[in-house]
Amino acid sequence: MITIIKDQIGNIPVLNLSLTEMIEDKLPAVFFIHGFTSAKEHNLHYAYYLAEKGYRVLMPDTLLHGERGQGMNESELSVKFWEIVLTTIEEIGLLKDHYVQNNLIDENRLGLGGTSMGGIVTLGALTKFPWIKAAVSLMGCPSYVALANAQINSLKKKGYNLPYSEDKLNSLLGMLEKYDLSMHPEVLEGKALFFWHGKQDTVVPYQPAYDFYEYLLKKGEPKLRDLQFMSDELGGHKVSREGVLRSSEWIAEYL
Repeated sequence: MITIIKDQIGNIPVLNLSLTEMIEDKLPAVFFIHGFTSAKEHNLHYAYYLAEKGYRVLMPDTLLHGERGQGMNESELSVKFWEIVLTTIEEIGLLKDHYVQNNLIDENRLGLGGTSMGGIVTLGALTKFPWIKAAVSLMGCPSYVALANAQINSLKKKGYNLPYSEDKLNSLLGMLEKYDLSMHPEVLEGKALFFWHGKQDTVVPYQPAYDFYEYLLKKGEPKLRDLQFMSDELGGHKVSREGVLRSSEWIAEYL
């Protein structure tokens, strides 16, 4: 049987899943981050597959989502997208420290994964946290600066007035460079990384993630423990059952 505990770490609600007989044990763990306009409960199927393999799965609500929502519509949230991403990266570090201090997770066997925005968070977090041993990006993008520029241009073409000056936008892009995995591939040395992406995805484009994967393969540096990319020829912006099963099996193997 799997037990779900609702934790509250500061202002962050977290679902804490594990096998019932292991609920108080020190376990290898996976932090799993939900997508844009979603919530932690929406990825429970993924968490189930990992928990039944003996992992602790920790699923927070990100800023302005789920229990932390403030009634914003999608357009209002879109303006806050990168604030949410960067805040979530910082909060992952806080959550890791909390669960390590409470002797509930093995800090030598920690992984991170997420869908869509959660996949983007995952790839950025790799630039900051050397303790991430294995990571799964489901429909994510490693190229923060290029993605942000594309989002800005798209909003401008739609006639949306951004509430930021050009100087503020340039400052944001400069900040994103620090978390842009495509600019800092060296942080992947010794890590394991798995991508899943649908080729027909119209929300988070397929090509940037695949181009980065191919770059890592061709360059041969840094040397990863494992690197895999699972493409879905007909897949859009939704992870297939095959993608969920394969990625959960993969991260269990490499933790």
